[in-house]
Amino acid sequence: MGHVIECIAIGRGHEIVCHIDAGEEDKFATSEFRSSDVAIEFTQPTAAVENYRRAWKEGVRVVSGTTGWTAQMEDVRREMASVGGSLFWTSNFSLGVNIVMEINRRLASIMKKYEGYTVGMTEVHHTEKKDAPSGTAIVLADQIEANYGTRPEIESIREGMVPGIHEIRYDSAVDIITLRHEAKSRDGLALGAVLAAEFMKDRKPGFYGMEDLMR
Repeated sequence: MGHVIECIAIGRGHEIVCHIDAGEEDKFATSEFRSSDVAIEFTQPTAAVENYRRAWKEGVRVVSGTTGWTAQMEDVRREMASVGGSLFWTSNFSLGVNIVMEINRRLASIMKKYEGYTVGMTEVHHTEKKDAPSGTAIVLADQIEANYGTRPEIESIREGMVPGIHEIRYDSAVDIITLRHEAKSRDGLALGAVLAAEFMKDRKPGFYGMEDLMR
């Protein structure tokens, strides 16, 4: 993911001033890192929150797409506010996925009016993805629960190098209504992350997400 983000960022005229991989956490305290406008963070659930703290300590805004840590969200937001940090976080940077999220909310509200349907969800990702279900699937399920009244069961599948598939089904005795997004590559995620970094460059401290960017 980092390589794809770097290629897109350079292609849009940006300069990459620092790379930090696992085991290189001392680089957070370097002048190169401090010179950056925004740090883009895609790591693991166990590392993400500490990475945010390290970046805020150096006065650097963070854009993150790491999922699996959001049980700590309220604590992270309070800590961010206390230190004057900035975080742009989303479960999925794909503009297409975020369009599907808008449709998902509306569809769930419509389906609430009709009996005879059961709702389910399947998400498929590459075998290197650590969290299951995906953060995007959890957000979609939250939306359905809030607008439809029932939380769907999520089937998580890990196979090959699949960038990401999310499918929601409303199944009845007479038909099936399906809402599906399938990523062709990681390019859409990477572009969204770079757009978020551009959006964050001159923002005042605070918490931001894709709804802010898409507005």
